Amino acid sequence: MLEELAQADDAVAACADAAAWALPEHELIAALDAAHRLEQRLAAVKLALVRELDGRCTPRAQGASCTAVWLRERLRLTVPAARRLIDLATALDAGNPGIRQALADGAISLDQVRVIADTVDAVNRSADAEAADKAVGVLVGWASQFDPTHLRKLGARILDHVAPDIADAAAQAALDAEARRATRDRHLTLSEQSDGRLRLTGTLDPETAGLFRAAIDPLTAPSAPDDSRSPGQRRHDALAELCRLTLRTDELPDSGSDCAQIVVTTDYDALTAKLGTGTLDTGLQLTAETVRRLACDATILPTVLGGAGQVLDVGRQRRLISGPLRRALLLRDRGCAFPGCDRPPRWCHAHHIHHWADGGQTSLNNAVLLCGHHHRHLHHSDWTVRLAGDGHPEFVPPAWLDPEQLPRRNHYHRRT
Repeated sequence: MLEELAQADDAVAACADAAAWALPEHELIAALDAAHRLEQRLAAVKLALVRELDGRCTPRAQGASCTAVWLRERLRLTVPAARRLIDLATALDAGNPGIRQALADGAISLDQVRVIADTVDAVNRSADAEAADKAVGVLVGWASQFDPTHLRKLGARILDHVAPDIADAAAQAALDAEARRATRDRHLTLSEQSDGRLRLTGTLDPETAGLFRAAIDPLTAPSAPDDSRSPGQRRHDALAELCRLTLRTDELPDSGSDCAQIVVTTDYDALTAKLGTGTLDTGLQLTAETVRRLACDATILPTVLGGAGQVLDVGRQRRLISGPLRRALLLRDRGCAFPGCDRPPRWCHAHHIHHWADGGQTSLNNAVLLCGHHHRHLHHSDWTVRLAGDGHPEFVPPAWLDPEQLPRRNHYHRRT
């Protein structure tokens, strides 16, 4: 192994000294892919070595109090980073050959390995070993499309794919537990500083977070193309404006103004039977109790969903995509539909697929949700967009980018 690693070291050193500027663009991209794959392969080797050294108690034999401290000194890591490395090496050694092999093949990254290992561990607590093995295969497949953050979100519903017979009960138990934690942990702290400024810290429960986002997001967008404020400064100014709008009402001393209008998607029959959970338009899930309470206390926007989750009620036609039609578009696309973009729906514009000026209709079948950047990009590039047979948008790249021009879709807003 030492000889092989020495050869790899020499090869990488030669690459480090090579002139990247001299490479054509396609070779630069291929080199980046190869370097990333090699990095993951080396991570697999590193984890195997850490596990073996820890198992032999070599660090203690050399005088260290524990393996994490020894790794800190040997590799100049922080102790928390060293502990995460040891924990991951132990997890891969404890019956996860599929994950270990995928990392060794360079098919997944180290951060994705952490997500997959955590998810499989959760499956093991709820189901059997066969379901856990299936979960590894599904998650490794998803890892080719999703970054660690989105992979973790998808993993939260992995039982739907590998053990559907227990998925609903497990999901309900997890949702109830999360609701209890959210209720317990909710807080807002206002700390007044000596110069008169106020520091806000806290944690909002999902319902309050949905109300807050619904109220503040429309005020957070840049006010002009040359708006130089940072995102944090824009959020600060949006909160100030929200307070001004609130203070203009005459109802604050009694009960405040009308409840914020939010979108909750749920099944009508399940709701009336007091069984159905719901999902905010931000993607956060709510318990059945919360959905029923919101139905009494807030304005629930009506939506009609078909059997495949397609929006059927799209509102009347108009030139501007607004009102019920825009809400239907948000429910269908759930964010910027351009491949690879994770911008949320409130940051997006509604785009006519067949332009209005060219005779295009204002309808759900002629609309797609795009963030500002990709809206401009679509108007000034050779990309085209169309609706596929299932009613969801797909984008055809220009021939110079993909000679076969295979349609692409956005996977970031997919929910399980």
